[in-house]
Amino acid sequence: MLSPFSATLRAVATRALHTQAVAPTTVPSALSLIRSQPSQYVVASVAGRKYLLTPRDLLTVPRLKDVKVGDVLRLSDIHELGSREYTIRGNPTIPPEQVRVEATVVEHTKGKMEFIFKKKRRKGYERTVQHKQTYTRLRIGPIDI
Repeated sequence: MLSPFSATLRAVATRALHTQAVAPTTVPSALSLIRSQPSQYVVASVAGRKYLLTPRDLLTVPRLKDVKVGDVLRLSDIHELGSREYTIRGNPTIPPEQVRVEATVVEHTKGKMEFIFKKKRRKGYERTVQHKQTYTRLRIGPIDI
């Protein structure tokens, strides 16, 4: 036997669990919904790899030879744009006129010293090669939608 109060409570709880979020029908409406969210992210290609980026991130990528410290790079290969509740995926990329993300070159640096040991059996051949990988560090700017 259900009391009228428990029946209403159950109906309200069911309605709260199964409410539908606002689904955008066009790209401009989806962009405005993402713009209204407090934080956004992008998935962008930098130096041939995809990275998940948010504003003010510090990104370390393999050395970019054609840039100097202080240069501003515009990221053109944006694969995905999103917020906590909404996501837009490109096919394969989002057009650059819809999303603008800039990265500033902070420094050129080197990684830790790596030791590569080479040896040939029974020949007395042993070599140690030392190597430091070069990197470029980028500071991600604001995401303009």
